Amino acid sequence: MIGAIALGNATSALAQAPAKDSSTEAKPASENPPKEESSVTDHTIKIGTETIPYKATAGTILLKDATDKPIASIFYVAYIRSDLKDTSDRPLAFVYNGGPGSSSAPLHMGAFGPKRIVTSDAEATPPAPYRLVDNANCLLDAADLVFIDPVGTGYSKAVGDAKGKDFWGIDQDAKSLSQFITTYVNRNNRWNSPKFLIGESYGTFRDAVLVDYLQNHENMYFNGVVMISTVLDFELISFNPGEDLSYVLYLPSYAAAAWYQKTLTDRPADLNAFLSEARQFASTDYAMALAKGSALPAADRAEIVHKLARFTGLSEDYISNANLRVSLFQFMSELQRAKGLTTGRLDARFTGPIFDRLEEYAAYDPLETATMGAFAGAFNQYVRGDLQFNKDQSYELLSDQVNESWDWDHKVPENFSARGAPNAEADLVDALFTNTHLQVEVENGFFDLGTPFFATEYTVDHLNLPANLRANIHLQYYDAGHMMYLHEDDLTKLKGNIANFIANASKH
Repeated sequence: MIGAIALGNATSALAQAPAKDSSTEAKPASENPPKEESSVTDHTIKIGTETIPYKATAGTILLKDATDKPIASIFYVAYIRSDLKDTSDRPLAFVYNGGPGSSSAPLHMGAFGPKRIVTSDAEATPPAPYRLVDNANCLLDAADLVFIDPVGTGYSKAVGDAKGKDFWGIDQDAKSLSQFITTYVNRNNRWNSPKFLIGESYGTFRDAVLVDYLQNHENMYFNGVVMISTVLDFELISFNPGEDLSYVLYLPSYAAAAWYQKTLTDRPADLNAFLSEARQFASTDYAMALAKGSALPAADRAEIVHKLARFTGLSEDYISNANLRVSLFQFMSELQRAKGLTTGRLDARFTGPIFDRLEEYAAYDPLETATMGAFAGAFNQYVRGDLQFNKDQSYELLSDQVNESWDWDHKVPENFSARGAPNAEADLVDALFTNTHLQVEVENGFFDLGTPFFATEYTVDHLNLPANLRANIHLQYYDAGHMMYLHEDDLTKLKGNIANFIANASKH
């Protein structure tokens, strides 16, 4: 109702305003071309024992078409260390989240930026006032940082004759961010800097497509790519009729969730040993049982049901009725149904109330409701205060419109065959063949049910890379979920792993 009252008052005021002189009327959009904006501020931050001065630039860069007409305004925030005489060979990292339709705010304000929003671990963060603190785990000691918001997120938007949908797709997105990165590197003389991409979730899919595009179309070779909570093949996280691989690859993550929420009948003390056992069962007995389909003998079926109950914390009746195949949103609803709780998708450590105790599929993800308000509030305050970049409109943290309008068609690199589900494996392979020095670090949360760690392991092991290139891919693990940085101990571990990765990949 507040919005309706404000709209009514505004309409009344416009009706009573005197007519404007024709000379002051707004010109057509074609006569008022979009302009780039920027706000530059100076700051310091203490990381470890070192106090680092840096320059923060919050601004926009215009993307242009082949006729040099602006088609998009991309909002970014760059943090550049300012006490170095020459930054031309200092590491430079471009950072973004995923979605599709997510701004960079979660990684910006939750993980790597100079300021961090304090959130409640594994439970809902209370409303404002929020706590913004200096981020001791900021990556600025390891690299200069550029946080990017793709079109339709943050303050980024299509301009001129372009429409948002022109940028909302796998290939369209890669092409637009490639132009942004190339423009930024050109303007700031950073061609000699060791360069890195850091993406989360769909941002890891973007990592693969974007690094391959930049290397092949701009001859801009990268030192490394960081993939946080990875998905390169969407078939592996889909539960389609007749396709059983997802059930196999999700089982260890179900086991991790059940272990954390203490729904197991005989809960082991050692999580890592339990997950190793779950991997082994999933890839052998369980996979073979599912492969037999309805031909699975009754005695064998009963044994698999019993073992699944042990690993998942679900009842044998439920597993049997599900025909040994429990999809993700069924699991989220069933695991803690007796407690009246829904289990988190992006982080199984989070829970929320069940709307309907009889529901088959979870209606929402408790992680999102627990954290999104905090990230939106924190960034809107920070960008206007510390960064002095003032906008009337709110910052678009997560856009449903972008997500729902996304074009999933993708042209794979030459000499690779297209797959049915969206797949960027060929892009990563091509990027590694193009640049055999490219390093890839993959960050996995054990309690992530959105991009399960066993599916990522399966992906990496099935890229058909020669041994020397397979050695370029490094997997790390955390006792948290999709956004492992929400768990402060794992934020410190994540920062340390990525800082070491950047340092090592920057060496010759």
